[in-house]
Amino acid sequence: MIHSQQVLKRFSEAASAYDGAARLQQAMAWRLAKLCQRAAIPKGLWVDLGSGTGRLADALESCHPGQRVLRLDGSEAMLSRQPGAWTLKHDLSDGLPDWSPAPQLLASSFALHWLPDPARELQRWITALPNQGWLALAVPIAGSFPQWRQAANRSNQVCSAFTLPQREELVKAIAPGVIDCEECLNFTQRAQRPVDLLKPMTTIGASITDNGRLTAGGWRQLLKAWPRERSSSAFALTWRMLVLMVRR
Repeated sequence: MIHSQQVLKRFSEAASAYDGAARLQQAMAWRLAKLCQRAAIPKGLWVDLGSGTGRLADALESCHPGQRVLRLDGSEAMLSRQPGAWTLKHDLSDGLPDWSPAPQLLASSFALHWLPDPARELQRWITALPNQGWLALAVPIAGSFPQWRQAANRSNQVCSAFTLPQREELVKAIAPGVIDCEECLNFTQRAQRPVDLLKPMTTIGASITDNGRLTAGGWRQLLKAWPRERSSSAFALTWRMLVLMVRR
């Protein structure tokens, strides 16, 4: 099992380069913010869980003038990239802080899957909401990176992608009747070299693995076996994202 301090250390080391490479994360932040804009969420305490450099909090504040969003993250380096913002250093693997009054919105993007038991933590997040409180969530799930897995099978190498939660496990953790919106979306990135698809993960600190490591020679074999798209002849990497809006 990956320890939370390993995750935080890697992201802290990447804090200065994060925003320039986290394009999908930025896109998902705006998607969640727009969904929240349509949900008429009550004013009060809004929190961006695992905020990183605050892209989701920024998008929420932009879509809701006058509403401040607390940026909560375990990495001081990430929080320091947001001068003047409302921040709280807290490791989510220790659970949520005790808030009074309870937050009207808990929002999180690209954070839940790094926690030891994502389904259990999702359940706890929802329980922490007041009646009619909202959760807005975007998380990569199992089914992501089929091209990477195909290359690993072709080359007889380990696929070192981090293990992602199953959609079914996450949805099962939510009480019936409270999901307001659920989307499973595929996002495909393309490049002329397979290595260029993986570099952004390293740049933003997300190259952590719980599935074993490859030697330099193993990486060469895997990249050589990466499939090309027939339609474009480019190389691709597909993310599968679960987007949820939950109203307790």
